Amino acid sequence: MNKIAFTKRLTANDTGESGAHQAGIHIPKGAKELIEFLPRLDASIKNPDAWLTCTDEEGRDWSFRYVFYNNKMHDPGGTRNEYRITHMTKYFRAFGATEGDNFKITSSEESAGYTISIEPSTSDNQLDEVGKIKLAGWKRVH
Repeated sequence: MNKIAFTKRLTANDTGESGAHQAGIHIPKGAKELIEFLPRLDASIKNPDAWLTCTDEEGRDWSFRYVFYNNKMHDPGGTRNEYRITHMTKYFRAFGATEGDNFKITSSEESAGYTISIEPSTSDNQLDEVGKIKLAGWKRVH
């Protein structure tokens, strides 16, 4: 069974703790391996999307929207050119996700969907030596 997994350290914007309105977790365009891990989106279409079926650690299914906001490529004056996974707030709240926790998404060749989990943060790895919060993006885990 060949599994691939990615994690992302959650920010206060990701979890809703900041009170800011954000349209989901950002996926950097440079994260080629992560983008290939997710369903293919056709950039010739304005704002293409796909729904991800994800099963949490309790066996409950969630639907997240994976979208490429690309109006910069389609509309005069458009500014957006970014990948995001949206519709995650209820999931984060259900599992008490907070800033610093890790969101993990896993896929295997045997399954059409994804499995997801929240891995609580450990306080000793959130701050660097001068007390600033370390920001970390997506990373592949083995």
